[in-house]
Amino acid sequence: MASISLHTSQTLPSLLHAKTPKATLCQNLSLLSKSSHSQFHGLKLSNVTHLSVPSHSYARTSILAKVSEGSLAPPFTLKDQDGKTVSLSKFKGKPVVVYFYPADETPGCTKQACAFRDSYEKFKKAGAEVVGISGDDAASHKQFASKYKLPFTLLSDEGNKVRKEWGVPSDLFGALPGRQTYVLDQNGVCRMVYNNQFQPEKHIDETLKFLKSI
Repeated sequence: MASISLHTSQTLPSLLHAKTPKATLCQNLSLLSKSSHSQFHGLKLSNVTHLSVPSHSYARTSILAKVSEGSLAPPFTLKDQDGKTVSLSKFKGKPVVVYFYPADETPGCTKQACAFRDSYEKFKKAGAEVVGISGDDAASHKQFASKYKLPFTLLSDEGNKVRKEWGVPSDLFGALPGRQTYVLDQNGVCRMVYNNQFQPEKHIDETLKFLKSI
């Protein structure tokens, strides 16, 4: 389990690039939005000018998910970027990488999506499908996939129902949707869970490494 905390002497950029962010948060952390659409590693601040973190608190990234290694992933049926309904059962019979990410068009999520795109042939060679899930609607996914030429399925989990059912943990005191990746086997059983909010491209490295090992 990774933990995130911040000394008052640290700056926000140092937090984002820290390999092992671990310290005590002694005073309030304020994120100021200069516009109504400021973005922070997957967090869209819409009409919010001030986000403060209570003092003497700790930011934690938890992997205490409802879907864990060895458990059967809950079924779902969601709309893809083309507005078509897609069920998890569609992928039964082959490994599938299901990754939950905060939001389209944010810096970290764009890096992650493009890294999956660039390694997509390697996933196909391993016999696996890739599916990305966020709370954005189908139109947003369509624009996102088209802009970055994403060859895999993006699913719209409006209301974050599936995210909650799978138990994807949040970050930054619940302000930021978690970035978590699951590898399911051909029977829909979870074989790997990987959580890393601030190094989105590591999800691709770790899942490929795991797929090659099985």
